[in-house]
Amino acid sequence: MKKTTVLLSILAAVGLTTTAQAQVRFGVKGGVNLSNYSGLTDEQKKFDENLVNANGGVMLNAPLTDDGFFSIQPELLYSGKGIKFKGDGFESVDRMHYLDLPILAKINADGLIFEAGPQLGYMVSRKGTLTAGGVTAEDSDFSGVNRFDFGYIAGVGYEFDNGFGLGVRYNGGLLKVEKEVAGQEQSNAKNSVFQFQVGYLFGAK
Repeated sequence: MKKTTVLLSILAAVGLTTTAQAQVRFGVKGGVNLSNYSGLTDEQKKFDENLVNANGGVMLNAPLTDDGFFSIQPELLYSGKGIKFKGDGFESVDRMHYLDLPILAKINADGLIFEAGPQLGYMVSRKGTLTAGGVTAEDSDFSGVNRFDFGYIAGVGYEFDNGFGLGVRYNGGLLKVEKEVAGQEQSNAKNSVFQFQVGYLFGAK
């Protein structure tokens, strides 16, 4: 957490020094995730379903042009991810809770928003459940998963002059969710999340 705070402070300082006449703005956002995995086998795709999770956190927008057309926007977000498999007589759910740090390049074209950039994530908790034959087993350790994730974000939205904004983005993981185990078939599953968000940047234009 200390390293994250230092990084956000550095990004804020860069934004301030490179845009002396532009206004650096702080904001909050939150919304809903629809999460799944990419890289599933054809057999797994027969049973997979999206999980509904939450997302939310803070953002810092540092304009690089005086008119606010182009800016850098680091964020610190909680993001719920995971997947559900459901078939005849069984249901498996794996909910994973991440702390994500995206750093986005953002274009504001008269309110129409385009954003993209890399994201670093860290899994802070998880809960897996398997229900079969009326019996439910739970698993909450990290022994079989990779806690770090690295990926990308691409999204669109609309931002009003008063600071209120709406957006939808895709969050794709580049690292495998499950650890590789010698002698076992390897999974290529990676996080795949659609995020629907509302937000507010303080300090209206």
